Amino acid sequence: MRWMDSALKFTVLLMLLGLVSTVTSGSPTKDGFSHCERTVKKWASSSLAVDIKEDKHTLRDMLFFLHVPRTGGRTYFHCFLKKLYSSTLECPRSYDKLRFDPSKTNCRLLVTHDDYSMMTKLPQEKTSVVTILRNPVDRVFSTYEFSVEVAARFLVHPNLTSATRMTGRLRSKTNGISTLDIWPWKYLVPWMREDLFARREARKSKGQNYVKSNDSYNMEDVVMPLHVYINDPVAKDIIHNGATFQVAGLTNNSYLSESHEVRHCVQNYRTLGEYVLEVAKKRLDNMLYVGLTEDHKESATMFANVVGAQVISQLIESSSRIESLANNKSEQSSFFPHSEPDNNHNLNSSTDQKASEFASTEDVDATNEIMTVGKLMDAYEVCISSLRKTQAHRRTASLKRISPANFTKEARQSGS
Repeated sequence: MRWMDSALKFTVLLMLLGLVSTVTSGSPTKDGFSHCERTVKKWASSSLAVDIKEDKHTLRDMLFFLHVPRTGGRTYFHCFLKKLYSSTLECPRSYDKLRFDPSKTNCRLLVTHDDYSMMTKLPQEKTSVVTILRNPVDRVFSTYEFSVEVAARFLVHPNLTSATRMTGRLRSKTNGISTLDIWPWKYLVPWMREDLFARREARKSKGQNYVKSNDSYNMEDVVMPLHVYINDPVAKDIIHNGATFQVAGLTNNSYLSESHEVRHCVQNYRTLGEYVLEVAKKRLDNMLYVGLTEDHKESATMFANVVGAQVISQLIESSSRIESLANNKSEQSSFFPHSEPDNNHNLNSSTDQKASEFASTEDVDATNEIMTVGKLMDAYEVCISSLRKTQAHRRTASLKRISPANFTKEARQSGS
């Protein structure tokens, strides 16, 4: 069964096509184009040659949530996945960490901003991939707004030097992970932070107490205007075609050595973007689930029924296996109280270990007795309401520091 219907696929592909078509051509030369064409074709050919089994819509042992920034993935992580997977099943260096740490070999959930090249570090035949996509224009607005929001938090400091020093001290004293450690914010936020401090200092030096513009997206006295932000080389490398490059595994955060050359070739020669698009389309088609931010309710319901139901089923199966093994061991212990371990015992220990890799008995039993798809959706609704309130409060507090700039739906509509 295919979980992305034709309408959903059409919308997704339009998003990707819209992104690829915005790539600007560089200064092409015949030799440069020929070299780039060979490079991109070679990468695309090897990427498209990867064989996907027919059971691609069946959840496998590992779930990799490829989180495209500003698509609502954080709510899925906190309000769906954390309800389904215990912390012992999360891979180290996951969503709220840095990059993947393969040292925990028995983990079952990886949620990260890393791109598709992460699959080179995972057992592909045992890994299912899910993601969420968003209208590219809305995602650009949201990326800009979040860059400003996080950077504005540092304006409590008297100057940029004080802000960076304090941040360095705090990070050295704690094991916590900052937004500044996570791609792409580790590039976008420091850039915006430096700009905000520079503009504040410029206003002070001029003795300026007023702002000339009423457009929050073009308020150059306070914050970098959107059109300046999106046309900067930093944004062109990270944000332009961002979702396409992330699904293709070609971001500046990629694990593939050839990714940077391929990306730069596509950025310089627009027609080569079609090869990247084909790879991205195939990877989306092979994913277990693809949601759309714009169809939030429908996508969340589908996630619960497609992904959530299969996770619950796996947990129940694992729970039954563990319970059966525990009973067998108890019976053997009673029947042979003083016997030495034999081959059967070793086999049971091995099987028991394999079952325990998935979840602890306590975690699985709790899911088995309590969690259903209906209850998962109920928990999701409560969780997302609370999460949105927290995020809104933090956003409001942050944007007060760059008043009168204020990013609202009305301001976004006028800015677009």
